[in-house]
Amino acid sequence: MSFLKEIERRRTFGIISHPDAGKTTLTEKLLLFGGAIQEAGAVKNNKIKKGATSDFMEIERQRGISVATSVLAFIYKDKKINILDTPGHKDFAEDTFRTLTAVDSVIVVIDVAKGVEPQTEKLVEVCRMRSIPMLVFINKLDREGKDAFDLLDEVEQKLGLRVTPMSFPIGMGYDFKGIYNIWEKKLNLFSGDNKTTISDGVQFDDLSNPELDKIVGETAANTLREEIELISEVYPEFDREEYLRGSLQPVFFGSALNNFGVKELLDAFIEIAPSPQPKKAEERLVDSKETKMTGFVFKIHANMDPKHRDRLAFIKIVSGTFKRNSPYLHVRNGKKVKFSSPNAFFAEKKEIVDESFPGDIVGIHDTGNFKIGDTLTEGEVLNFKGIPSFSPEHFRYVNNADPMKSKQLYKGLDQLMDEGVAQLFTLDMNGRKVVGTVGALQYEVIQYRLEHEYGAKCTYENLQVHKACWVEPEDIKNGEFKEFKRVKQRYLAKDKQGQLVFLADSAFTIQMTQSKYPTVKLHFTSEFKN
Repeated sequence: MSFLKEIERRRTFGIISHPDAGKTTLTEKLLLFGGAIQEAGAVKNNKIKKGATSDFMEIERQRGISVATSVLAFIYKDKKINILDTPGHKDFAEDTFRTLTAVDSVIVVIDVAKGVEPQTEKLVEVCRMRSIPMLVFINKLDREGKDAFDLLDEVEQKLGLRVTPMSFPIGMGYDFKGIYNIWEKKLNLFSGDNKTTISDGVQFDDLSNPELDKIVGETAANTLREEIELISEVYPEFDREEYLRGSLQPVFFGSALNNFGVKELLDAFIEIAPSPQPKKAEERLVDSKETKMTGFVFKIHANMDPKHRDRLAFIKIVSGTFKRNSPYLHVRNGKKVKFSSPNAFFAEKKEIVDESFPGDIVGIHDTGNFKIGDTLTEGEVLNFKGIPSFSPEHFRYVNNADPMKSKQLYKGLDQLMDEGVAQLFTLDMNGRKVVGTVGALQYEVIQYRLEHEYGAKCTYENLQVHKACWVEPEDIKNGEFKEFKRVKQRYLAKDKQGQLVFLADSAFTIQMTQSKYPTVKLHFTSEFKN
């Protein structure tokens, strides 16, 4: 198959939502339709003893939430689909923001009862800033929830989207009869008894057909006819160009747990979603159809396999063909590197691949050479943008709880920080380690993983820090900079890259520092140019 055909058949997308809206369950069902699994597991369901395929860390199975972004790939109707299932929990927002740099489009999942929730707003805003094409899936229709038109209004107002329904529910909760697929003019009836397998719908080309009354009842049939008429008057018609530009969002209704409306979503998705898109580097725009290989690291995961302390760097291929055993330039190090066993993923299963194409995600065994945001090319110096480190919100001292295991503790902290789970700061004054995270739940994850993956125990001590400010390197001869370092030495630390960081205890302190030392520049993200 030709290189351009390979690009055309790739679809790489992320699924985003508030926790518990059904994101991981939807991922499972997409795999089921892709024939990748025979039976779908549920995230929190004791009746089905199988856990979700995309939650493979022990802590995820215990909590019923997704902690790490997982990568899944499958073939459906000759299209190669790469899904990045992201954590919805706000404590893991940074992982999700990074993942959004590696996708070409997004499916936003919304809970029918709760509607649009804060975490969804934040993530959709990031997608809007980057004009990523979005599809909306309104989930859990088999439960009582808000009226369909009210939900569409809420999506428009709260998320600032322009929507067009591509399917529409008949009833809801107890009265839920099925879904009318506007995109394919088909009626799908809901039976509610098959959660783990696939069932067929009924073809309906014409809504005025009296058969409809027999199937769903006269009242429901008449309501549906009125609603579909209303939709055609109120909402814009679907236009693929507008969708690809990010200015129109198609909406689907369904119930992922009951496999309902998922096939419609998938069928429409592979037809309309974009194939791999060009990506902006600091130097120039890189087109996916270029023949020279470029790619970047958007995630690092330590200990995918606890038996072999391995680290995997996840690389998104932007252009060209990535070949096994070919030398590529690691731009930051300026060295050529070869990979003898690059992996393609299927949740926790991985297989070695000989070549990968734009849009694919490749896992590379890493001994500590890669950092998040690193670029690989065939020799050109390129740096892909858009993977910043934000200032953490919570700060705690890390204490070693088992003095015999200090080597394991530091190795574990080092590797987990490379993953971008949290940020590590070392105080200049006494060398104490401080861990900064976006959310408090991260501390539990770190403690759990240190113990179970590295055999090290740690305790935490609170530290009153408001924000970490990266200090832009100054002229050493500058007296003001020297004075700043002398006065603030108790609050100065180095991050993992060795950059100077000022740990300010309040917003007021930051203001005072800036007015007292105007030539000392402070930044709240680490992405400034040296």
